[in-house]
Amino acid sequence: MKSYESKAALNEAIKTNYKKYIDEFTNIPNSLSNKRIQNVARTPSENISYQLGWITALLNWEKDEIAGQDVFVPAKGYTWNNLGGLYQSFYDDYADLSLEEQINLLNRRVIELCELVSSLPDDILFEPNKRKWATTPAQWPVWKWIHINSVAPFKTFRTKIRKWKKLALIK
Repeated sequence: MKSYESKAALNEAIKTNYKKYIDEFTNIPNSLSNKRIQNVARTPSENISYQLGWITALLNWEKDEIAGQDVFVPAKGYTWNNLGGLYQSFYDDYADLSLEEQINLLNRRVIELCELVSSLPDDILFEPNKRKWATTPAQWPVWKWIHINSVAPFKTFRTKIRKWKKLALIK
């Protein structure tokens, strides 16, 4: 997994990979946002809902910990061995939004994520065991949680939406 030497490098990776990812949605009409394609796991709406769900969860973990509230990772009522149910909750949470509304909301969440990265002290961001929500047997620092919930899926889901477009938008 890639590592980052600074907040600026992490934010640059988030922004660069997000732009490539979100630009893939430019030609997708809202009327096809829920179109299911064989051999593609998620519709465009589900694809964005997944990103919204994880980034919102991450932002909420930090907000709740700072507020002294209990933090539920991955989410209240879900465990790491039941992520399918969590993904479905993400899809349900954003199902009533148009593709444009989902994109606008995700744009705002990515800005919030970059602001979070910029605001965290280096030790909180780069050293393990600095946040309860990020403390696991794997001993990951916060930056790694941010990477796996933004940069990594922006890359992998970009290829998935490109495959969807190739099959769904055949002229």
